[in-house]
Amino acid sequence: MSDFRLEHDSLGPVKVPKTALWGAQTERSRQNFQTGGLMPYPVITALLQIKKAAAQVNAELGELSAAKATLITKTVDQLLSADHRADFPLVVYQTGSGTQTNMNVNEVIVHYAAQLQSELVLSPNDDVNHAQSSNDAFPAAMMIAAYQACQQLLPILQELITALQHKQKDFAEVVKIGRTHLQDATPLTVGQEISGWISALSHDQQYLEQNMPTLLELPLGGTAVGTGLNAPVGFDQKIIAKLAATYEIPFVVAPNKFQGLAHHSGLNLIHGCLRTLASDLLKIGNDIRFLASGPRAGYGEFTIPANEPGSSIMPGKVNPTQVEALTMVVARVMGNDTTLNFAASQGNFEMNVYKPIIIATFLESTDLLTSSMQSFTEKLVQGLQINAPRMQELVENSLMLVTALTPHIGYEQSAKIAQAAQQQGLTLRAAALASGAVSAADFARWVDLAAMTHPHH
Repeated sequence: MSDFRLEHDSLGPVKVPKTALWGAQTERSRQNFQTGGLMPYPVITALLQIKKAAAQVNAELGELSAAKATLITKTVDQLLSADHRADFPLVVYQTGSGTQTNMNVNEVIVHYAAQLQSELVLSPNDDVNHAQSSNDAFPAAMMIAAYQACQQLLPILQELITALQHKQKDFAEVVKIGRTHLQDATPLTVGQEISGWISALSHDQQYLEQNMPTLLELPLGGTAVGTGLNAPVGFDQKIIAKLAATYEIPFVVAPNKFQGLAHHSGLNLIHGCLRTLASDLLKIGNDIRFLASGPRAGYGEFTIPANEPGSSIMPGKVNPTQVEALTMVVARVMGNDTTLNFAASQGNFEMNVYKPIIIATFLESTDLLTSSMQSFTEKLVQGLQINAPRMQELVENSLMLVTALTPHIGYEQSAKIAQAAQQQGLTLRAAALASGAVSAADFARWVDLAAMTHPHH
């Protein structure tokens, strides 16, 4: 018993490690649920801010003494001033409402406060949790953490877009062969190809920015089922105003608190935007790694940075490892989207009871995308180069340049020229001249690579 102390909750006594800052309900959860990783720390810090704001509002409304509100505020500020992750030991796979994590936060505040001021005793339920329920505090923390995660992701996405814009400018007029269906197509410039990637990512950026306001709706004040039982009049408006000021984020009272507790459509929607971004990153990553394949037996049009030896047996090998890491992240995000989509459809009646897994998967996706995009930008895109001679060789040898002849000699005659070139191993020019349908001067005038990439200039 020397290593433990006795704590009590409504079910009776619980042995808690002597030096732990948590109490009985945290310890029960710690013993009962040991599956998976810890609750994401951004959820914990959001709950701490909610507790601080609630204490201040409860004091303003005469629901809590000024002394207790001041102590809770001071305690939360102390907890937020350093990394106290070790004091929040509960896992994601626990009660589906996040109740045990909410109580973990309440208990840590009480015990830490006791170290700061032993004369004033706080209650985790009656004081720290006053006018709240786990059912409205936890989803509010989910929304806060999710919004912040998106705020952190967007600048990294912009860095990737900017890096690609530099490459677009650098290679704006370099002509290369286009490809559709994995077959040769008409030419375009490297800058034009990269512009498509930039536009895709810019659209993803817009999708996120346009839809993120749905994460601003906090259901605080709904308490247990959304009715607001045990929350004083005006509590919801005041607490959310304080949180908005603290975070400098325009949070609002959820227009329907029943929806805020029972549904997590906003998180589902925004994760759908993240999945869409992941889809585009997969496409761009695959394009780059195939265009950089070789260096001699592949496409060989791009040259990627040699960040590390690519093989333990083949000297000098350079692999597209940044693309591989990025696309593995995409695989995880795709899986997370399935998990979150399913979880958002579940729960019964007045509450979704998959809350911890929803926010855990959401934050994992944002964290993975943020860090992998940063690495992809710095260690691949910024060092990406082109093999201009290889591009010129391929484009000049392409039979699809015949497309430039069709306005002049027709589709059927042009097709015969392309087929003859392929069957007889001729250049397109040689086959065109041999057909008698095109003169050397006409071929030089009509098959103009620069003009083909900018036909309306």
